[in-house]
Amino acid sequence: MIQLSQEITKIKGGVSSPKGFEAKGVHCGLRYSKKDLGAIISEAPAVSAAVYTQSHFQAAPLKVTQDSFKKGAVLQAVIVNSAIANACTGDQGLQDAYQMRESFAGQLGIEPELVAVSSTGVIGELLDMKKIQSGIELLNAAPAVSGAFEEAILTTDTVIKQTCYELMIGDQNITIGGAAKGSGMIHPNMATMLGFVTTDAAVEERSLQKALREITDVSFNQITVDGETSTNDMVLVMANGCAGNERLTEQHPDWPVFKKGLTLACEDLAKEIARDGEGATKLIEARVKGAKNNLEANIIAKKIVGSSLVKTAVYGTDANWGRIIGAIGHSAASVTAEQVEVFLGGQCLFRNNEPQPFSETDAKEYLTGDEITIAVRLHEGDGRGRAWGCDLTYDYIKINASYRT
Repeated sequence: MIQLSQEITKIKGGVSSPKGFEAKGVHCGLRYSKKDLGAIISEAPAVSAAVYTQSHFQAAPLKVTQDSFKKGAVLQAVIVNSAIANACTGDQGLQDAYQMRESFAGQLGIEPELVAVSSTGVIGELLDMKKIQSGIELLNAAPAVSGAFEEAILTTDTVIKQTCYELMIGDQNITIGGAAKGSGMIHPNMATMLGFVTTDAAVEERSLQKALREITDVSFNQITVDGETSTNDMVLVMANGCAGNERLTEQHPDWPVFKKGLTLACEDLAKEIARDGEGATKLIEARVKGAKNNLEANIIAKKIVGSSLVKTAVYGTDANWGRIIGAIGHSAASVTAEQVEVFLGGQCLFRNNEPQPFSETDAKEYLTGDEITIAVRLHEGDGRGRAWGCDLTYDYIKINASYRT
């Protein structure tokens, strides 16, 4: 437990921690031996919000989930399979995604429109619906085991990703829990990543959707592993109101506390995805201050962590600040070369458009760590931004050269 403020505490837990939620995962045979079908279920219909991949090739499950939202921003369950993305699979893929929704809704005894569907894995292959159907029956009977859902949604991930916070809203405790998957094809708006956040807070629909969009822009949309955007992915938030609090809106005096808790949960999951990039050994964070505005600060931060040259330099423990300058130099943000400062591990490497004396030994030692921060000051305004990525290693090539085999 980590007390972050008087109102916000980080605790151990995940998507099943908020009141009224359970999460499950089973093996249905889409993967050789690992869990590959998972579900989150709320005991009550939950006000929900979602954001989706911006790919022109949105996968069938996303279309089905968006169809559920057309009936109202209320969900009671989400079903997720790994191994097969059910993307670029034509009419059959769409029918299969609808069948997943209807079959799971039937098992739960709820309307199909209360179910969201999600898939992740190889693009262009059809689901084995016999295995999916048997898996749905297994899910219905399976116990809720901690970590089972998080394991079931993984593809090339090496670890499960989860987070949890407790908030004081008035005199009541509410909980926000989250789970995610993602390791490669990460360069949102959105990319090969899934994020699921649950809360037992009562929240007004429009306020929740607006908050999620704003938070996504400074969390999930500020990570990159390889600059590739995929077909399937989304972030979904469900708020079932089981905490019994007065409904939260943007006008509620405790709205800033709730939004901060939701932001922290999304940032945690985003950073864990970046940290677990395919073949990665280090998490890289870029912090930019003094940009013209926050948008430009975020643009530059993401350019830095997305640079293959910066990523390989970090992997090689080489304090090559020229690569950082190169990334900043071709961004769309306003930059005055003579005002830019670059810092690594507390050392200033670049200032006044010329190199600064620094200890190569200390810089190299700093780069051997598993969390690297690159700080940039622009002196153009008050804008601030952050982004997260990872180093680029030989293992990334090995993993992706044989992804389907």
